[in-house]
Amino acid sequence: MTIKNFYELGQEKIIGETEFFILIYDGFPVSPGHILIVSKEIRKDYFDLTLDEKKDLDNAILSAKRIIEKSFAPNGYNIGMNCGESAGQTVFHFHCHLIPRYNGDMKDPRGGVRHCIEGKGAY
Repeated sequence: MTIKNFYELGQEKIIGETEFFILIYDGFPVSPGHILIVSKEIRKDYFDLTLDEKKDLDNAILSAKRIIEKSFAPNGYNIGMNCGESAGQTVFHFHCHLIPRYNGDMKDPRGGVRHCIEGKGAY
């Protein structure tokens, strides 16, 4: 999906934006408030972002966090980017997930993103 496709969804889908990114609620949220931060220019992944875009990404993440906290009260967050097919990327237009986490949403959340490779997260 390209940024044109996001805009074609209608402005009502865009819940925020920064200089280089738009914010939308994830169409398949893994938790209440899950937001996608999508580059306005087509970039394959994080490593293809310009230096200015990388600097603005922090603004976009903080903006998304403020939006989430207007309606929800998460106890933590996961920030995720899939870079490359082997890492699970299926949409080759940069997007970052800001996933609110809530006490009790998993039996044992210890290790967080370390569990992206089955059986390797325990320490």
